[in-house]
Amino acid sequence: MSSTASWRTFVSVIASAAALLAGCATSGNLLYADDFRNTSLWVVESEQPASVTTHAGVLDIDSPAGLTLWFKPKLEGPLEIVFEAKAVDAGGPNDQVSDLNVFWMAHNNDGVEPIYSKPRRGRFAEYNDMLTYYVGLGGNRNTTTRFRRYIGDPQLRPLLREHDLAAPALMLIPNEPQSFRLVANGRTIEYWRDGDRLFQFQDDAPYTAGWFALRTTWSHLQIRKLRIRRLDD
Repeated sequence: MSSTASWRTFVSVIASAAALLAGCATSGNLLYADDFRNTSLWVVESEQPASVTTHAGVLDIDSPAGLTLWFKPKLEGPLEIVFEAKAVDAGGPNDQVSDLNVFWMAHNNDGVEPIYSKPRRGRFAEYNDMLTYYVGLGGNRNTTTRFRRYIGDPQLRPLLREHDLAAPALMLIPNEPQSFRLVANGRTIEYWRDGDRLFQFQDDAPYTAGWFALRTTWSHLQIRKLRIRRLDD
């Protein structure tokens, strides 16, 4: 390999690392970016054996049961988390078009860090005792879309009436890429899909730091272009 080619390879590697790691991004307010060249920044908790792979900028999650995928770095607000996602319906055994779910600003109620150091195996009830914001888009076999503020209680997960949606237009659309934006900006907590705000919550005791996770159960999802950005104070 020529010295010029070696230099170009070196520059390419440095640029990729800079886009991935906090404090090294080219944009002043960009904290993290993942274009899914590998899964090194993620921790999988899976109820049954599942496939979590990356290829050509796509994170492919193909799971027969409950699965939570934690982004390793701890996040501190105010911030937004944006990504693209698609529910795959192509005849596969897990192509059920259900449960594109997220936790954000999540932390353990006993203060143990990181959040994924506490043993969990992907079963949904194991996450009840967290402190977190949660949206389940297309849950219950694509019949419900819900926002919850988890309060650290193993049994109680409060659900406000206005945060329990059932309109077909608010469910998953098979094989259609959609954009998502999660906001934790002080007291203001928001969830956006394709430029439409589905949920806004004013939290008198906001969760200002914690972890982000993708969550599903018996489905096949594809994720692209994760970006986490600092918001202006």
